[in-house]
Amino acid sequence: MFFKIMEQTIRLTKIFTFETAHALHGYDGKCKNVHGHSYKLFVTIAGTPINDIQEVKNGMVMDFGDLKSIVNQEIIEPLDHAILLNKNTPHAKLGKQLQNSGHKVIFTDWQPTCENMLIDFASKLKAQLPVNIKLVALKLHETENSYGEWLAADNI
Repeated sequence: MFFKIMEQTIRLTKIFTFETAHALHGYDGKCKNVHGHSYKLFVTIAGTPINDIQEVKNGMVMDFGDLKSIVNQEIIEPLDHAILLNKNTPHAKLGKQLQNSGHKVIFTDWQPTCENMLIDFASKLKAQLPVNIKLVALKLHETENSYGEWLAADNI
């Protein structure tokens, strides 16, 4: 049976994993120490599938491979097996020492929490997605049973 494709919004989600260490300066718990996580990032986009038989990506909102390339370039490659530290704290000194010893250190302007990572990721991804594609949601698992979410609907 054939049906006519009407313009409707479709959401796509791609899942990524990466390993990153961080430390939370001034925190009153264990996370003040340098430690790592096996992060799982869910990236959800939305758009209308291409409806043009002449297009090589006909029927797609966005090629999953294209989304993967953007997320890998902006988030995964820089952060995987890196140490994330706030450059505005005494952790900067530790970070410089680690960097001078050959370690991959990323310095941020913010406390490297799951919440702030999501805000940073949303900003980076929105800037790289095609204009007809919307970033709808990000979910970042810091552990198997602890995660944060960024939703476009909450940030209008």
